[in-house]
Parts: sequence; C-alpha cells; structure tokens
Amino acid sequence: MSSLSSIQSLQSFLCKALPLVKVFTQPIDLLAKGTDAGFYRLIPQMVVQVNCEAEVVAILKQCRSLNLPVTFKAGGTSLSGQTITNSVLIELGPDFTRCSISADGQLASFDPGVRGGYANMLLAKHGRKIGPSPASISSAKVGGIVSNNASGSSYGIVTNSYHTVRSMRLVTASGTVLDTGNEASRAAFRQSEKGLLEALSGIRSQIMANPLVHDKIVHKFRLKNTTGYGMNSFVDFDDPIDIYQHLMVGAEGTLGFISEVTFETVVDHPEKACALVFFKDLREACKAVMPLRQCEVSAAELMDRNALRSVESNEGMPAMLKTLPDDCCALLIESSAATREALDTQISDICHHLQEVETLYPIAFTFDRREYNTLWKVRKGLFTSAAATRPKGTACIIEDVAFPGEVLGEALVSLNELLAKHLYEGTVMWGHLLDGNIHFLVMPDFKEPTQMDNYKAFMHELVHLVVNRFDGSLKAEHGTGRNMAPFVEAEWGSEIYSLMKQVKQVCDPDGILNPGVLINDDQNIYSKNIKPLPVANPLIDDCIECGFCESSCPSRDFSLTPRQRIVTYREINRLKGDGRYREAARLQKQFDFSGDESCATDGLCAINCPVGINTGKLIKELRTSEITPMGERMAAFVGSHFAGSVAMARQMLNGVWYLNRMVPDSVMHFFASGLHRLSGRRIPMWNRYLPKGAPALDYTSAAGATGQLKVVYFPACINRIFGVSVDHRNKQSLTEQTITLLQRANCAIIYPESVKKLCCGMAFDSKGFKQQGMVKLKELEKALLEASDNGKYPILCDMSPCLLRMQELMDKRLKLYEPVAFTLEYLKDRLQFRPVRQKVTIHSTCSNTKMGLDDRLFELASLCAHEVVRPVKTGCCGWAGDKGFNLPGLNKSALRHLKEELPSDVEQGFSTSRTCEIGLTLHGGISYQSILYLVEEATVVS
Repeated sequence: MSSLSSIQSLQSFLCKALPLVKVFTQPIDLLAKGTDAGFYRLIPQMVVQVNCEAEVVAILKQCRSLNLPVTFKAGGTSLSGQTITNSVLIELGPDFTRCSISADGQLASFDPGVRGGYANMLLAKHGRKIGPSPASISSAKVGGIVSNNASGSSYGIVTNSYHTVRSMRLVTASGTVLDTGNEASRAAFRQSEKGLLEALSGIRSQIMANPLVHDKIVHKFRLKNTTGYGMNSFVDFDDPIDIYQHLMVGAEGTLGFISEVTFETVVDHPEKACALVFFKDLREACKAVMPLRQCEVSAAELMDRNALRSVESNEGMPAMLKTLPDDCCALLIESSAATREALDTQISDICHHLQEVETLYPIAFTFDRREYNTLWKVRKGLFTSAAATRPKGTACIIEDVAFPGEVLGEALVSLNELLAKHLYEGTVMWGHLLDGNIHFLVMPDFKEPTQMDNYKAFMHELVHLVVNRFDGSLKAEHGTGRNMAPFVEAEWGSEIYSLMKQVKQVCDPDGILNPGVLINDDQNIYSKNIKPLPVANPLIDDCIECGFCESSCPSRDFSLTPRQRIVTYREINRLKGDGRYREAARLQKQFDFSGDESCATDGLCAINCPVGINTGKLIKELRTSEITPMGERMAAFVGSHFAGSVAMARQMLNGVWYLNRMVPDSVMHFFASGLHRLSGRRIPMWNRYLPKGAPALDYTSAAGATGQLKVVYFPACINRIFGVSVDHRNKQSLTEQTITLLQRANCAIIYPESVKKLCCGMAFDSKGFKQQGMVKLKELEKALLEASDNGKYPILCDMSPCLLRMQELMDKRLKLYEPVAFTLEYLKDRLQFRPVRQKVTIHSTCSNTKMGLDDRLFELASLCAHEVVRPVKTGCCGWAGDKGFNLPGLNKSALRHLKEELPSDVEQGFSTSRTCEIGLTLHGGISYQSILYLVEEATVVS
C-alpha cells in the first residue's frame, strides 16, 4: 500500500497543476470506482479521472517521482483482476472519447474511453466493425479491449487486437509520448528512449538466437493465448518500436498507457444467419470443430447443458431447451456474407460438412433479425446468466483456457472429470469452440474453511491438465491478471518467463505500472483478496458486478452507476452484518445522495443486464422503506384530491409564466437558484422552458360520438398540467393537439370517467409511495376497463412513461398504446402523410426503449419529415420525473453530448414524454415536442 504522505503529495500536486482533473478520495467513491468485473477486490487510496493524454503524462511523472503505483481502468469489464489496486487508480473520463474514421471506414482511430459497441455503431454505415468482439463489447472500452488483447467470438486470432491495431499513441512509465503512426514521433522516441529500444532489440536477439525459444513462441501463439506478455511481438517484428507497440497489446497496463488506437477495421457483412445446433454431449460437439473450420463460419459458440439451463427461461429462447437431456450441449453457429445468395451457399456447405456429426435435431438457420439478436444477446450475457445460478453468497470465479482442436473433445471430458473430482457441481461451460477456447465457472463458498485449500489444489491440477497433458493456453482471451500470474512460468518455462520479466523491467524500471498483474512472485496471489458477494437483497443478489449495465445509465458521469450502487449497498449490508455499524452509517450517508437521490430509476440497466437486474427497483424499495408517516399522509391527501392538485399546479405554472414575462431570464435564474439551494432542493429549479399551465379542458365522455374508430384517450396528468413553452411554434397544448389529430382521423374520442382525478400512480411510486401509487393505478384501470368496454377499444396515453407502467401492471385485456405504436397501427391508414421539408431529430425515451419502439419512432418520424437524425451517444435524458427540476445536474450530465450530436441544420426534435422534452430543449439547443405535433403537421384527411 502506498504511504499516506505520498498520496497527500499527489493530491496537492493535482490541485495546483491540474485543477480540472477530478480526484476522488471519499470512501464511497474509492469502493465503487475501485470495483471491476473480476473476482478480486482491492480498495484504491485515490481515484483520478483523466480526460486527455496530457493529464496522464503529468500524473505518471508525478507518481513516478513519488514512487506511487498506478493502475489504469477503462470500462472495468476485466475478469482476472487487471484493473484493481490499493494505490492510485487512473480512470478514463467521459471526454476521453474522440473518434476519427477514414472515408472508406477501413481505418478508425479511437481514444481509449470509446466503448466498443459505440465504435461499431459509427463504423456500421461503412459496413465495417473493429476486429475484437468480446461479449462485453457494448460496455468495454477500446483501451481495455486492446490492453487485454480481447478477441471474443470472432473466429481465429487474425481479427484480435494484436493483428488489427495499425498504430497507437502511448505513454511510457516515464511520461514520454510515442505516436507509432507518426515518423517524427518515432524519430524523437528513438533519441529520447534509446536505452529502452536497445534493450528490446537485445531481447529479440536472444529469442532469434535460440531456436527452441523461437519455435515455442511461434507454436504457443497458434492458439489464442494471453498468458504473460505477447512475446510473438519479438518474432513478428524487428523494429523495436513496432515490438513495443505490439507488446502493449495484452500487457494489461503494465508497460505503459494507451492514449489512442488506430485499427484496420474488418468487413461486417450485411447478411447474417445463425443456428442453435444441439449435440448429445461435449465430445460429439467437438467433432464439429474440424469440419466447421473448412467452412465460412463467423462463430461457433459452445454452451453446455448447465449453460443452456441458465438461459432457458429467457425471453425468446426455444421452449424445448427445458426438455433437453442432461448431457446435451449446443453450438450457436453464425455465418455471414455480402449477399443472401452467397449466404445460402455457405449455409448449405456448413450443413454438408456436418453430415457426419450426430445432432439431436436437424440444423435450422434463422435469418430473422429478432431471433438472431435474441440468441446473440443471450450468448453474450451467458457469463452473467450462468453466474446468477450460483448459490447466494458464494464466489464466482471464471477460468479461460484453450486447447488444440485435435484434442478438444478429450480435453473437455478430462476437464469435466477434474471439476467433478473437486466437487464443483453445477459448473457452467461455454466458449468459442472453433478456437478451442473454453470458459467455465467454479463457485466455491470460501466461508467454508476447506474450500480455499480445495480451490488451490484444483488450480494446480488445472495447470497440469492444460499445459502438460494437452499443450493448451491457461488464458486465451481474458488476460493473465492476478488470476494466472503465478502460473505464467509453468506455461512458458523459466527461460521465456525470464525474458518476460526483462520486458517488464525495461519498460517499467521503477515497477509503478499495475504491479502484481501478469508478473508476480507471490505464488498465492490468485487466492488472495477474493471479492465478497454477500446476500443483500433478492433484487440484486444475482449480480456479479460485470458492468454491462453502466453504458446505459444516465448518472454514470454524475454520481454512481447501477453496478456501483449494488457494490455500495452490498458493502453497507456486509458492514452491518459484521457489527461495524459506524462504518456502515458513514457509507450510508454518502449513499443517500450518490446511490439513492441521484438514481433516475429508469430501469434501462435491466435491458443491458443479462439477468434483467433493475437497480431502479432496489432504489424505489429503499425509498419506500424511508417514507415517514407524515409523508404517507401527504401522499394520500394529494391522491384523494388529485383533480384539485392538478388545477393548483396549473395555476402555479401560470403564475411563474406571467412573472417571467415581466422579469428578465437572468433575474429569474438568479432568484430561482437561490430559492432552490436554500430549500435544500425542495423548491424546483426554474428554467426558461418551464411551460405555462395547460388549459382546463372539458373532458366529457363521447357517448354517442360519431367516428369510424372509437378510441379511449387518457391524457396523462403531466399533460393536463403542462401547456406550451416559449419555444413551441404551435400554441395548442399537447392534449388539444391530440384531440385535433384524432378528430382528423375520424375517431370517436372516449374519455375515462372522472378523468381529471386519474393518474397512473408513477409520480407516487417513483418517490417510494408504492401503496398510493397502486391505489391510483387501480382507479385508472377500473375507469379504462369501463371506457373501453373491457378492452374492446384501443386506449391512447400521450405520455410513454405512464403507458409503460400501465402496460406492465394493468389488466391484460386492455389494449394500451403510447403515441408511436398507436399512430402506426391506427392512424397511418386514416391519414395522408405529406412529409414536412425539414431535418428533424428524435429521442427515444427510456420507456419506449424498454418497449422496443426505438425503430418504430424512427419509422414514424420518417413518414413525417424528409430527413431524420438519430443521435447514438445520447441515451436516457436523466430528467426522471421531476429530477430535472430538483436535481438538474443529472439531466445536464446525461445530455452532455446531445448538442454536439445534432447537425446545425436540424430544426426540431420530437419525443414522447413532456418532461423529457423540457430537458432535451434546454441542453439540445433546439425545441423538442411530442411526436404527435409532427404527425399533426405532416398529415391531412385521407
């Protein structure tokens, strides 16, 4: 552990020299940010968030002078203990995300903070993608992908990071910058780092002079192999700068910092198909390896019976999975091509080559995009899904080995026998079969005294089985980390291991870069600092802290992410369980804001989570437990006097609106900010797009109304409160506009009885008033059943978040629609669309995303406007009900990239949530309104 004085000296330096750098020293931040997806835990003493190369250079130089070890963290999806430390953690910030793509898409440069999934979205329009394809690609960042030499489901090693990186910018341990794609930088580096390059050339000379060493390196890298350093760099290249660049790939941050990577991208064929093929056992499945290697196969992903069992209840999975025999396993086989004709030929070839392999069912490829995406989503989330099956409170250790294809069947049978010998029942096995790359879980309960000894014995026997019996790789793609550091020498032999230690000494002579990872003299490091995963709450006990949820969280750059909330909540409960109440109370106090108050509870984390964990539900549950009797009574009063409360809110909005007409915006902002702060954020924060009150309309039932289509229209309470804002071209409220549109489409509008007092209850539920929220929901449900004649007529709600809650909790007889799906299903053929000559943008709300309506929103907008822009970096807006008023920083952080994503000629934006539209307008620089305004503008009577 680093000395306190050195940490204090670094903090003092950062405050003076780099005041814009974020420095985290609070216990909650150290715990939460210090966590990764692996099964180890160390708590850093300081976390420093960097957003550019210059900051890294300055920090590395200072840490070197103070002899402070540093560890780099990108997406934190590493599985072998690569991104944890008890010293200084350097975390990539949200602005370290520049991208540059060549006109043809063949070369693409990315900052280390760019997520792999985002990189592929940018490349998609060129029909290209980056070569590495780890299961975590949507969450993993480029810096981590390259630092671990990720490969994933891409068949073979030719498209991994090592083989597709064309150049990089890197920072050495001494703070020197090298751009390998720039000749001037290379020349300068040869002068400034002459000793380093000469030493690397010397290591190469030793390798080339020893045929046994040379040939072993060549042989070992025919398989996937990330055990130790990429010593093939010395065989494949002779220029020491090229050697250094390729050593950085898979070095896990132990040889330098990667500040930019340029990839040679690979073709992403538009035509794809996949098949889930079942075999009687693992040995039979392995017989498919050699025939499939002769075919055009993009991937062949193995799932054993326990793996299939862990996902058999997932939405979209074949029902027959539950009836498969115990020894059965499956391959998810994918093929892709430029044309459908070519793909059909490839599939026929695959089926032909597998004729001699026994399958349980005929091979059937699917071309359906939805089925394809479902199968691949399940496969990519298999680690988390499998880990969720472990007994609660046990450890979750993932291993990652590779065997030559010729012995794969025998090797996997032997591996299963070894697992059974050590009583690792329920072990889940999956992997990339064409590469012989297999992952498996062991789930020991280290609370039992004998379990650690059993695990140690297992690991030593595993090393013998992989290395000595089957000439395989101990780590194929997950990186060495702390997990396999003690066994690198066992795989490579003492001579090559000695050369690896020379590499570390040459590139990091002071040993400050991620010490203990990849090279470690502690033979028991793999069994130390095991991460606790205590039982805390059934809503989150299945979580293994993989971090897949983080990329969609609106608070990820503001407070905590879903993973970090779970980590902190677990620790609070663990401390209480150990009787450490004072520590738990301190952490709880920090969690009240960072974990609870700043959570948008939008539930998008559940979409990315392979086991559907919705951290927002946990937070809502915590809010419910904190409700006071006084708060309960107030909520009940508002609920039972809802019509009056809505009317009062309208009048208050009108008062503020007319005051703002007389007082300049700057003055309004000054006094509003003061009141907001003085009230402890209880008084909502004003902004210039705060609307005036909606007109009080006469909602009468349409009994006897004329019209070809009877439609029940429920105006959400927020739209009965909010009228137009200063930016709105149309002076009608959304409710008025919707009525106009429905009448144009010859619809007979039916309003629920006593609509003015109705509410879906979401406003209550999100604040923890679960009981009152359900009372309001049931009132609305009863009224809608009556109005729709028990579900006979479709129901339109003009606010998508409200509609989602209704859809999830109401009587399934009700045909419930938000604006997008309703318009496309019921109004599209009743109206004539005349697209407006505008370039517009759209924003899919969290609710629409969860309902799978993103593409349908684009479809509808495309019917209404000549060009539609879809921002890809901006997700949930973070308004979160009333958070945009009470915690505006959350909304600002969530939409920090919106304006830069919008072309200058975009005129308007459209969405399906009135409150979200206020925040989008505030931070997007253009006016956002409901999509129904655009539909009304672009249509006439058919």
